[in-house]
Amino acid sequence: MINELVQKLLAARSVVLSTHRNCDGDGIGSQLALLHGLKKLGKSVRILNVDLPAKKYQFLKTEKWIQAYDRTHDELQPTDLALILDTNDWRLVEPLFGELRKKCGEVLFIDHHPILKTGPEPTAGSWIDVDAASTGELCYRLLKALFTERNLEFDSEISRALYTSIVFDTQLFRYVRSAPNSHLIAADLLKFERHPEEVHHHLFATYTVEKMVFLTRALAGIEYRAEGKLAFIRLDREALRGLQPDDSADVIDMVMNIESIEIAALLREDGPGEFKLSLRSKGRVPVLPVAESFGGGGHRNAAGAYIKNAGDFGILREELLTALEKSLRTHE
Repeated sequence: MINELVQKLLAARSVVLSTHRNCDGDGIGSQLALLHGLKKLGKSVRILNVDLPAKKYQFLKTEKWIQAYDRTHDELQPTDLALILDTNDWRLVEPLFGELRKKCGEVLFIDHHPILKTGPEPTAGSWIDVDAASTGELCYRLLKALFTERNLEFDSEISRALYTSIVFDTQLFRYVRSAPNSHLIAADLLKFERHPEEVHHHLFATYTVEKMVFLTRALAGIEYRAEGKLAFIRLDREALRGLQPDDSADVIDMVMNIESIEIAALLREDGPGEFKLSLRSKGRVPVLPVAESFGGGGHRNAAGAYIKNAGDFGILREELLTALEKSLRTHE
């Protein structure tokens, strides 16, 4: 699969890169690494995402390289190849995905998430490798293969972008799929990325006073179920006023540090009847099936869904908690 993708990229004159909505460190790092790498190969490359990245990613000069489809942006011109990174579900790239299909000769996905059992399949020729701990690892392998063809080397921009991707999705190497690959790739990137602590700071140590107040209130509202094995958090729009939607991810990650918790669920209200569902597990109980039942996807132990037209919140809450408690009992 990687050899076919290498040949397609070598043949392409123009490439557009995209990722899922509410783009994160893995998708953004992967995009920027490919952007800089493909430019070194003489390709015409641009990044067009559904929405803008969170401010914490500005150390990668995102404002220079990334445009958002939901904001003022340059019109998408006819392009040879589109690569969508860190998802294989085109629904997470709408409404941009429809435009990519119209303007690009071929649209492919590069991703490390499992293909959904009940959702759309990725386009033919896409590269999906669920053994990778991050999409950045796949982009590392792809760029290594491309550069070998042209006798090129990585540089500081490519390495910083890939390092960002890997440390973000592995959460500083806490989740590496029981394999040395993440560490080995990071070691190679550190030949060029001389200040990894700067990346760690930007990703994990940029809390403001306002965010700490938000986290304190959110954590105080945790609802515990199943004898303390299940945690549930709801965030309404008022709770996130003045903050980035990306900040909500920190809440559920902090909840998972509670010793008794097996699984956690967070429902973030994005609009009337619209919610972003985030699910986490420590490993014994899979949460991906529950996410899929709500029209979402992800990994076995980290999954989510965008829920529209939810109707009554109380009913949605009980459906979710019932499904999670059932999963807990099934895996006792």
